Amino acid sequence: MSDCRPPLASPSRPRHALPPGACDAHCHVFGPADVFPYAEGRSYTPPDAPYQAMAALHERLGVERAVVVQANCHGSDHRALLDALARSAGRYRGVALLGADATEAAVSQLHDGGVRAARFNFVPHLGGAPDPAVFDRVVALIAPLGWHLCLHLDGAMLPELLPRLTALPLPFVVDHMGRLKAGDGLESPAMRALLDLSSVPQAWVKVSGIDRISSGKRPFAEGLPFVRALAEALPDRCLWGTDWPHPNVAGDMPDDGELVDLLFDACPDAALRQRILVDNPARLYGFE
Repeated sequence: MSDCRPPLASPSRPRHALPPGACDAHCHVFGPADVFPYAEGRSYTPPDAPYQAMAALHERLGVERAVVVQANCHGSDHRALLDALARSAGRYRGVALLGADATEAAVSQLHDGGVRAARFNFVPHLGGAPDPAVFDRVVALIAPLGWHLCLHLDGAMLPELLPRLTALPLPFVVDHMGRLKAGDGLESPAMRALLDLSSVPQAWVKVSGIDRISSGKRPFAEGLPFVRALAEALPDRCLWGTDWPHPNVAGDMPDDGELVDLLFDACPDAALRQRILVDNPARLYGFE
């Protein structure tokens, strides 16, 4: 029995055409549970959102590439992720969840399957900050392979974490705009911390989760100034993603076609969109 709502069954088609090679740099695959069971002790149980549904959505949106992020509900069992990457025939890359039991052999297998990053959750509802020793061990395992870190955190945590992050021997990506709150304004400490990443060469930001920073009502337009400001501050280190199938959304379920159009509203400059949608993810994730 799932405790999350499913994504919209028929999202709209975007009004705008995505450029060739456009990448959804943050999405998830869930199950199907009868093939890829969910983890024991998980913090939530989603409805199935299998590879076929994800691929169909991307075709509808005009997305050619994607980065599939391992979700908490699958824990350290990456079979569903690796299956999706294999079926994509090179169009998808992956982000793993690695813990204290991670081994060099397991990481090598993930790399061969198309994984290029490891994710750590710092947010309280997904268990809070990782054990520092585990964090350091994972970094040591993945850095030689040219991977990077994806960090799911509250932007207000950045000033405290930044000295440690800037000392890392690899790039890091802040997911979902640091889960800032649009209602706090563009001058909030969380937003200032994100904008300050423009001076940190190994720092990247995903302008995904616009619904999560907004009041919860479609079309989430109050998030547009934040997407615009981050895209302009980090034009060569900014990524975009849908966050499909939108697990644990509290407000309106996002329409993924509208999310594409919101990016065009936030970034009317075609050259900037080309960087965010095509060039930047190709460089970071190693797409051809």
